[in-house]
Amino acid sequence: MTISQLFDISNLFVLPFWALIILLPNWKVTKRIMESYIPFVPLAGAYLYLFITSITPENAQALSNPQLADIARFFADEKAAATGWIHFLVMDLFVGRFIYWEGQKTGVWTIHSLILCLFAGPMGVLSHIITTWITKAISPKLPENQAATLSEPTASSSSN
Repeated sequence: MTISQLFDISNLFVLPFWALIILLPNWKVTKRIMESYIPFVPLAGAYLYLFITSITPENAQALSNPQLADIARFFADEKAAATGWIHFLVMDLFVGRFIYWEGQKTGVWTIHSLILCLFAGPMGVLSHIITTWITKAISPKLPENQAATLSEPTASSSSN
């Protein structure tokens, strides 16, 4: 498999998970899939493979004391760029999963934050934080948001 193919497959791989949490957030199948870490295993494996194969002694030296010019040179390599992109895919989906579960626990509206997270992870996080603050201000009777705890779904919810 070429780096380009791995890149393309990784981009396509995340889309069903995003579609589920954005379009069908309350579906039993969505909840069951997002309770697990399975969506992250293949992506993390691809990342690990690319990371290991893209690190050279020179790259390791540059990354151990990063300077912007060194990072730019590192990502000029196609394999390093694919590694970085898959890193974004994994982390954005992980953050999207967190936003999804926070919405499920608290009732805070998340679709806009999830869409932003899909395309620009940090903007999705910021959107979710602001939405949570506004929701709490408008509807203080909603369940207390525990976003700062980064809690996982409870074991009892995975046994349904």
